[in-house]
Amino acid sequence: MSVAQSANDIRDRLLDAAGLSLDRLPMLHVIFDRMATYCADHLRHLAASPMYYSLSSIESGRIGDILEIYEANAIAGVFHAPEWDSHVLVGFDRDFVFTMVEVLLGADGSEPPVDEERGFSNIELRIAQSIFEQMGKALQTSFALVSDSRFKFERSETRMDFAVIGRRNNQAVVAKFLLQALNRGGEMFVIIPQSVLNPMRQTLARVLTGDSSARDPRWTKQITSEVKRTEVTLRAVLEERHLTLGEIADLKIGQIIDLQATPRSRIKLEGNDEALFWCHVGQAEGSYVLRVDDFVDQDQEFIDDVLAR
Repeated sequence: MSVAQSANDIRDRLLDAAGLSLDRLPMLHVIFDRMATYCADHLRHLAASPMYYSLSSIESGRIGDILEIYEANAIAGVFHAPEWDSHVLVGFDRDFVFTMVEVLLGADGSEPPVDEERGFSNIELRIAQSIFEQMGKALQTSFALVSDSRFKFERSETRMDFAVIGRRNNQAVVAKFLLQALNRGGEMFVIIPQSVLNPMRQTLARVLTGDSSARDPRWTKQITSEVKRTEVTLRAVLEERHLTLGEIADLKIGQIIDLQATPRSRIKLEGNDEALFWCHVGQAEGSYVLRVDDFVDQDQEFIDDVLAR
């Protein structure tokens, strides 16, 4: 073993013992936020009721201590990451599983939530397993910012003692996500051994710029279509005059108000009270028409309005 290799091994052992400083790894928050978005987008089409995913916290601790919290209260999925030569754990607590089952089977939330201590049924285990398969893609897409790795689902466990991804006293990072649906919710958690993140700590310490996220073309197309169908009211303004409240109160039916505008004056085209374009008025086939000449300078408009007041 070379001196450099020995020094690296000693440094890694010290880091393992001390634990990662999560405050210095802002990219972890970006990655897990992306995972929450992925889960919401790709599971939404499976359910009639809306579901909301959000990242609630990122913590560090020993694997055994983290798993002890979920003993007899969760289903864990073990994933193998070949490029990392390690395993990652994704888990759903009891409330998450029960809520997801109701959502996927078409419940409307009128029934009270399940509140009994029992083992998971075969249907609940199968639904959890189908969601685990989606989680592998979510992990791969989310970590693509810093590492190109696949996540292969191997098995699910209901006994946390059997959800082995390393020694129980090894340090790990756990990200916790909140699921909300049908006026109830549950928790999903992702456990990653610290030894996996140590080689990436320099990359995780800085927020990467650039949009390398994988987008769902169907979802993007649907959003674009809905935005383009939004109705906007257009108004052509020939001239604006500022009057006092007293002058407006003195207006009478039949009174003539002089305008400075002429047929050659520019007309302001507004959309939902926002100035958009300068236009000129004309006629075509007996109707008035507008020809768009230029964009409205919003900054200059603001300055002119302030000066006029």
